Amino acid sequence: MTLSKSWQQALAFDAQHIWHPYTSMTEPVPVLPVVSAQGVVLTLADGTELIDGMSSWWAAIHGYNHPKLNQALIDQSQKMSHVMFGGLSHQPAIDVCTKLVNLTCENLQHVFLADSGSVAVEIAIKMAIQFWHTQGQPEKSKLLTVRGGYHGDTFGAMSVCDPENGMHNMFSGVLSKQIFAAAPDCSDEQSINDFADKITANHKQLAAVILEPIVQGAGGMRFYC
Repeated sequence: MTLSKSWQQALAFDAQHIWHPYTSMTEPVPVLPVVSAQGVVLTLADGTELIDGMSSWWAAIHGYNHPKLNQALIDQSQKMSHVMFGGLSHQPAIDVCTKLVNLTCENLQHVFLADSGSVAVEIAIKMAIQFWHTQGQPEKSKLLTVRGGYHGDTFGAMSVCDPENGMHNMFSGVLSKQIFAAAPDCSDEQSINDFADKITANHKQLAAVILEPIVQGAGGMRFYC
């Protein structure tokens, strides 16, 4: 890759001072300098075009530089880009929560907004534990999940990721100890038995079950039957 002197200097600073996710500090993987994005295409500083098959970690589901999303950002920023949600509200939040309530089943009538997947998992864990605490059953504080899962990188989320083959095993000594069942084999209906047995055996201490919906992604693209 042939880069301008300014980009060479920028990447040298990047390598020396910026720690990218999932990258070693001592032997960092070289990064690619992106200057623009359109649709599914990332354009690098030397003009190379790449297809982003990861959709910006699955967050850019409508593609980059979408005109409607860009305009919505412009319109909203001219009013306010952000305001804390504690004790305050605003119409865009009310609008999106209205849509979510209308999309979901009748017994899901409340919305708690989070700013990332890991934070959403943390909130769900806290809600489950708090629910049983208010019911006078604080002992119900454990979570049940299946091996091979991935739910995020914050501490509560890490505790329900795969404890042996996941990327967080070095933190095992400080994470909450959860209950893990064998990952189900979609070709074998009996493979769910371990999960059912662990619910039966641990129901007095279980606060909730957490599963990746439909497909276990990081665990090998295992689709649930």
